[in-house]
Amino acid sequence: MSLKKTLGKIHLWLGLSSGLVVFIVAVTGCIYAFQAEIKDLTYSHFFVEPQDSPVLPPSQISKIAQEAFPEGHLHAVLYPTAERSAQGIFFSYGEGFDHYQIAYINPYSGELIELKDEYADFFRIVLDGHFYLWLPPEVGQPVVASFTLIFLVMVLTGLVLWWPKKKNYKQAFSIKWNARWRRKNYDLHQVLGFYVMTFALVFAITGLVWGFIWFRDGYYALTSGGKQFIEYYTPLSDSTQTYNADIPVLDQVWVKMNAEYPDAEYIEVHPPELAHGAIAANANPDASTYWKIDYRYFDQYTMEELSVDHMWGRVDEASVADKLQKMNYDIHVGAIGGLPGKVLAFFLSAIIASLPVTGFLIWWGRKYKAKKPTAKSSSSKAKLASV
Repeated sequence: MSLKKTLGKIHLWLGLSSGLVVFIVAVTGCIYAFQAEIKDLTYSHFFVEPQDSPVLPPSQISKIAQEAFPEGHLHAVLYPTAERSAQGIFFSYGEGFDHYQIAYINPYSGELIELKDEYADFFRIVLDGHFYLWLPPEVGQPVVASFTLIFLVMVLTGLVLWWPKKKNYKQAFSIKWNARWRRKNYDLHQVLGFYVMTFALVFAITGLVWGFIWFRDGYYALTSGGKQFIEYYTPLSDSTQTYNADIPVLDQVWVKMNAEYPDAEYIEVHPPELAHGAIAANANPDASTYWKIDYRYFDQYTMEELSVDHMWGRVDEASVADKLQKMNYDIHVGAIGGLPGKVLAFFLSAIIASLPVTGFLIWWGRKYKAKKPTAKSSSSKAKLASV
């Protein structure tokens, strides 16, 4: 059997086994592409009337949020731009009481606008399908990652199968719209598959960075010249010191961040996760992406800034490998290219979702054609019947 026939068999059976998963992941990716824009149009609790008065500090916002959800673990307080509500973010996972709630609060008046269960949000449900196929994360995540790896192999084998002979170049790049449906379906699969191939590889690789630790570590080593990926950690404060200022330390960190990032589109401060942990804070100059975020850490007793070795630090101190990791989400969803990038990602995901369908129809059509009796065999059967 030739190499091309062998790869054809591999492509076929991998496609049949992974088609449904690829379809679900691609369709949910399509739906999720414009989740931020759709939420801004439909979620009134995102917005408040801007005022000239100062906003409430994190200590007061967190108190209002905690009163609204007393059993929750307060993860962060987030301040977007002046026309948006502040957020008291509650999050805990794997500690017996998994929850993800956000208290949307008017930062000027302190009014609780809405306490929303983010796990019940439509787009969160879509995202769970994209990440886990709506299975428990410990089951769904490796399943999706494994099929993403299979999809990567399919893209590469598909390129080999598509590669045309010199005389067939025009045919390989165009769809014959006036042909019979089987030919059109074949062209839709082969030609569109070629056009989205590069982007499909990008989607697959950025997805696998989250899917497998070994893939992330290998990707990081490749892009960093052999360095080891360092997991996130929060530095510890100097517990021998005592904080004596009148203003709460969380508020003081927030004031400092506002002074240093006056044009940020959001600033977020995190209460210490550990008894002697640092206070984490971040500022994002562009709320439509994540890779430009500056992450900072402050001793909760002395306000001294603490450094970290992992990628979640200041952007201007990040290596090329760290910046690629920071960009991973924005590349995956197309946000790295702004709204045009999201539009492109939407249509590319739609085309990728069509490939398992057109591929299945090619296989089914060939199977049906193989079973269909020819004119010669039909006449032979007729003769036998008349004997």
